[in-house]
Amino acid sequence: KAVEHARRGHGPYILEMQTYRYRGHSMSDPAKYRTKEEVDKYRTERDPIDHVRKLLLDGKMTDEAALKAVDAEIRKTINDAAEYAQHSPEPDPSELWTDVLVEA
Repeated sequence: KAVEHARRGHGPYILEMQTYRYRGHSMSDPAKYRTKEEVDKYRTERDPIDHVRKLLLDGKMTDEAALKAVDAEIRKTINDAAEYAQHSPEPDPSELWTDVLVEA
């Protein structure tokens, strides 16, 4: 349904997926409350990205080369954003709450 929607030129389609947090909440959270087996099970059996990837390939809606190209584009976008952030000056402290807090 989503593929047909996009191919007909109707724009993007939102897929809502349930996922699993493979790591802790932060760098200070080693996630010792989960076993390696639990994490591995979710990663191999229930990862939504892998699931959709398999559906696309099995349904012959795309091929491996196209998916690799999308992955490369995503990685480039992320790397470019990180590079920009690392080389940009620190924002002025007065900007701390800009676009974060709505005052009613």
